[in-house]
Amino acid sequence: MALRQLIGRRLPLPETGLLRATGRALRRSLFIQTENTPNPESLKFLPGKPVLDAGTAEFRSFRDAQASPLAKRLFQIDGVKSVFFAQEFITVTKDPAVAWSIIKPHVFSHVMDFYAEGGPVLDAAGTGASDTLITGDDSEVVAMIKELIETRVRPSVQEDGGDIVFKSFDEETGIVLLKLQGSCSGCPSSSVTLKSGIENMMMHYIPEVTAVEAVDESDDEDDARPAHPQPKAAAAKAAAGGGAAGGGAAGDGVAGDGASAAYAAQQAKADAQAALHSLGDQ
Repeated sequence: MALRQLIGRRLPLPETGLLRATGRALRRSLFIQTENTPNPESLKFLPGKPVLDAGTAEFRSFRDAQASPLAKRLFQIDGVKSVFFAQEFITVTKDPAVAWSIIKPHVFSHVMDFYAEGGPVLDAAGTGASDTLITGDDSEVVAMIKELIETRVRPSVQEDGGDIVFKSFDEETGIVLLKLQGSCSGCPSSSVTLKSGIENMMMHYIPEVTAVEAVDESDDEDDARPAHPQPKAAAAKAAAGGGAAGGGAAGDGVAGDGASAAYAAQQAKADAQAALHSLGDQ
């Protein structure tokens, strides 16, 4: 009788424990690398997993970040000014007054926790059509501009952790308006690259283009943030050594905290020339 009762008893499945163990395993398997960008206040994070299926997304305030659960987490970190997502990387731009040694461990921890939980990077409302998607309403010139951005410009700037988004073309003045995103926004060399690289290329291939200008769509409204605690101390300590893996492996290419404005200005011309050379060779 006792044997029958033992066999017939329904044992509870350890679902909670299994989920926790799975989350810990995913967290340990995630290795986040970092890369410098031409902008000393922007750092490129590569989680080794897809970030977006297609396109890019930028968030310049906590209010903008409501469309992305991951961006909302990153904006909880004191000193984060903007968050940029591409297909394979995340670019975080910080306040110059806050050192990377303070921000970086919290970025590692938030990203690792997010991927361990398996949620979507963007809500359904946060996804939209690509800015370079050619539609039936586009003129021949606009279609050529979009194609040039997609094939010649975007691959180069995304290597530096940023992006260039097409906003409009004025048929009367010939002026193309572009939005700088990610590390390109606020970068010391961005204006040189925009004029010496992108503008010259567009004017060469598209005679109707007379100038290329950047449009600033920064949100001036109050950017109130909720009072959230920083990530767990243990997670921050695990990431404090540099690049983050669950076992404490170091990442690559961490931006130096002592990068000064003078050094950035000195490198601006070289960065712009390199970008122009890369664009021209493609």
